Amino acid sequence: MQVEDYINAGKIAAEVRENVRKKNWVGKTVFEICEEIESEIIKRGAKCAFPVNTSLNEVAAHYTAEPDDQKTILETDLVKIDLGVQINGYIADTAVTVCYDPRYDSLVNAAEDALQNAMSMIKIGVKASDIGRIIEKTIRQLGFKPIVNLSGHSLDQYTIHAGKSIPNIWSIGSFSLSGNTAYACEPFVTLEKGLGIVREGKIKNIFSLVSRKKTKNSESDEMLDFIWENFNQLPFTLRWFLKKWEERKARELLEFLIKKKVVKAYPVLLEARAQPVAQAEHTFIPTDTDVTITT
Repeated sequence: MQVEDYINAGKIAAEVRENVRKKNWVGKTVFEICEEIESEIIKRGAKCAFPVNTSLNEVAAHYTAEPDDQKTILETDLVKIDLGVQINGYIADTAVTVCYDPRYDSLVNAAEDALQNAMSMIKIGVKASDIGRIIEKTIRQLGFKPIVNLSGHSLDQYTIHAGKSIPNIWSIGSFSLSGNTAYACEPFVTLEKGLGIVREGKIKNIFSLVSRKKTKNSESDEMLDFIWENFNQLPFTLRWFLKKWEERKARELLEFLIKKKVVKAYPVLLEARAQPVAQAEHTFIPTDTDVTITT
């Protein structure tokens, strides 16, 4: 485990996230937001671990900008900005909810408080189910609902979801946190009238490689090689191909790779009753006595 790379990626991710938190994005398009944040990561000498997610209102996760996406941020929007930084494949995953409508301040704060309370109890040996318990308790005491079918996750080199889940509710069946492992904790919170569950939406604009098996189509195989060389197994988006292919061609090749099951597409995740969702997230490494929060 390259602790140094995790720490350095985390420093960059935290700095970029705090700049995101302070900025007024009203009137900006999601395309401008994604491009700006991704370029801030690259400017600091790191790479994006996945496309910046700009998930609005009832969209909980997995929305990134389409090429030249004109969806514009309004003063009433609740914007979850989830960003990832990688150095040599070692990832810092962090998120903040920005909002300019005071109606949602307490919802945003509930996600932040749940994350803070979770971080305060972490060390080697703590059970994931106990982290879920404290997250759920914090959120419910504040009068909101946790999203039960979204969770944090263990991280590994070039792997964002490395097999272990950090739940946002108390759950049966668990594991204990180990040292020399990085995890992401990410409470998602909705209003009391929400269902507290996400469902898959129709839009799919984040992708990842699942196989390097050649398709016997030279153009598609060229894209396959490009994906592996540039992103390895980490998620990517169509915007990232447009320096090399024109948009129509890139879409065509990507759709072919999905059909051949060598690339998978991630659908956006929507709160099942279309209620607004807030999110907060840190990456951390447990130690014997407490925790190193890398972000």
